[in-house]
Amino acid sequence: MADRRSPGRPWRLRAARVIAVVGVVATALLGPPAAAATPPPYLTLEASYGAGTVTNGWERVERYLDTTGGFRTEGYPADGRGDQDGKRVTYFGGVSRPYSGRFLLYSAPGWNTGGRTTPVLLVHGANDTADRAWANPGESGGYGCGAASCPSTGLMQYLAGRGHRVFAVGFAHKQGDNLMQAQVVGDAIAVIKAKLGVDKVDLVGWSKGQMSTRAYVSSLKPSWGRPYAGDVRRLITLGGPNGGYDYPYAHGWAHDFSIWPECGGKINAPSPHSHMTCYGLYTAHPEFSMTPAGGQDNYPGQRQMLARWDGVYGVDGAAQDWYTTYYGGQGFSTAGSGIQAAIDAGSLIGPLHGAGVPASVTTYLLAGGSADVLGIFNENRGPSDGVVFVSSALDTTGIPTVGGKATVTGANHLELGWHSAVAAQVATWLS
Repeated sequence: MADRRSPGRPWRLRAARVIAVVGVVATALLGPPAAAATPPPYLTLEASYGAGTVTNGWERVERYLDTTGGFRTEGYPADGRGDQDGKRVTYFGGVSRPYSGRFLLYSAPGWNTGGRTTPVLLVHGANDTADRAWANPGESGGYGCGAASCPSTGLMQYLAGRGHRVFAVGFAHKQGDNLMQAQVVGDAIAVIKAKLGVDKVDLVGWSKGQMSTRAYVSSLKPSWGRPYAGDVRRLITLGGPNGGYDYPYAHGWAHDFSIWPECGGKINAPSPHSHMTCYGLYTAHPEFSMTPAGGQDNYPGQRQMLARWDGVYGVDGAAQDWYTTYYGGQGFSTAGSGIQAAIDAGSLIGPLHGAGVPASVTTYLLAGGSADVLGIFNENRGPSDGVVFVSSALDTTGIPTVGGKATVTGANHLELGWHSAVAAQVATWLS
């Protein structure tokens, strides 16, 4: 006898059964729907910034804290050149010299709606931010993007516009320890996986960003760190010093003029020298040293990228004090310990080669081929992007599964985050 209170009940039961069967078939064919999860317990979401607060086309910026013991507040030059700036100070809670266990996770428009299955995490390079690197190359003004005229959009908008779910990480220290930053890369991936219910992420590391991405997948870590979680599908490096670089030592004199304050320098970069003469004044600046000096160590991430190339391309013999700059000693106007001492103090190129990228991570390497970065002395001893040799960017030592290599001849080192040919190649590799 039918329930008089539900005269249509038999029909509804049949419809429910049909819907249930369709649901079972769909699940069998497509798999269960992705479900958001909780990030690991050692990660704390401290703040979230959304519409009306974030800039440069991002949809959201979040600040996380990794509570794992071992992170520390790294050293910063006292004159403030290495401090966080612009909106990053807001995102880091008004702190310009953040603790290195804190990081920013940027989410692009479409981060949770894009049609591409595997999300993408963009990892910026030295003395940079996720904003300028990926979303607004012109944020720091003319020449900051490597060209006289800088665009207002970058790789983030290019990929998001093609259906990719795009994220970017922002590090606390612009020149920080790559082993700590590798742990942060793993943290950012863990958050993305939890948000989207996915098990793999694609990584794009530009310049110094190649070091932390590669260290993460290779389980090269601090003693307190976590190993690779097996959650990267593809690794793409853009102008990454896979074979290391020696630019600061090969062109030390010209390089130092942009750093040494007595010479008018303001750039946040390390010097190969401990002493230098500017306008007749011989001064010491341990705070800018590539190697630890005077109780300071503000540029560990740069030291970790060093490797000697003098046996391949020689040394710039036209530079002032070229021999003592590269090999160490007291020159006419400068003094320093040389590149080998800096390598011995902690380069990661050899350890990365030895650790190796897992065969399960398909790796793609892209080099810029134009040595015309405006405003710097360009690397001219061999084919380069103005900073990193092409042969270093394309070095596959320790990389068993190479998906592709490419050289964009028209792009210099600072254009690799926005150049149209680079963006097109990255999109092809991610497809």
